[in-house]
Amino acid sequence: MTAEDYKEGQVVLIDKPLEWTSFQVVNKVRWLLRKQFQLKKLKVGHAGTLDPLATGLLILCTGKFTKKIEMYQAQEKEYTGTITLGATTPSYDLETEIDQTFDISAITEAMVLDATSKFLGEIEQQPPVFSALKKDGKRLYEFARAGETVEVPKRKITIFTFEITKINLPHVNFRIACSKGTYIRSIAHDFGKALNNGGYLSSLHRTKIGDFSVENAISIEEFQTKLTLE
Repeated sequence: MTAEDYKEGQVVLIDKPLEWTSFQVVNKVRWLLRKQFQLKKLKVGHAGTLDPLATGLLILCTGKFTKKIEMYQAQEKEYTGTITLGATTPSYDLETEIDQTFDISAITEAMVLDATSKFLGEIEQQPPVFSALKKDGKRLYEFARAGETVEVPKRKITIFTFEITKINLPHVNFRIACSKGTYIRSIAHDFGKALNNGGYLSSLHRTKIGDFSVENAISIEEFQTKLTLE
């Protein structure tokens, strides 16, 4: 692959590591490409943010292919992960500390399996206050971290598949296929509510975006090695 190839446009599939932001991945890949090919500038963008505590498929587009980002973002996405029942956190995941605990002794496997039906199809979802969505030109997480209360409007999303793959209470493993704009953290929070309990997202891995699979993605280290061999 040459510098011209990357300027004309390439799709790079990265398996995002834990605790990296999507922005950090983009910056690293852009820096590696500019260094390798001695470029003053090169467009690189990603098609769909993953939270720092999530891992998995991140589609990066270079050069002219950055125009395709919106098209990739609009495609169906698939995730696997774990919901932990019996507690809630303000961010709906492990970014913040547990703020409330619940007794899960009355929850059965049958109840867990049955609760998934409440989420299938088109539903209205409340995005987390700890998110990058904007209100009045400010990110929601900025309001949340400052302790300010902000009203977040619900949005319509579609859940195509919600499969429970393992139950080892308080942990519930799942596979979800969903539309653009779905917050899996909100599903974890609402899943707890559906069981008259609490729930938060304790792990998340994105496996697919459209026809792209994490099985074909590489680590940042592998991408760096591949570049030096080109």
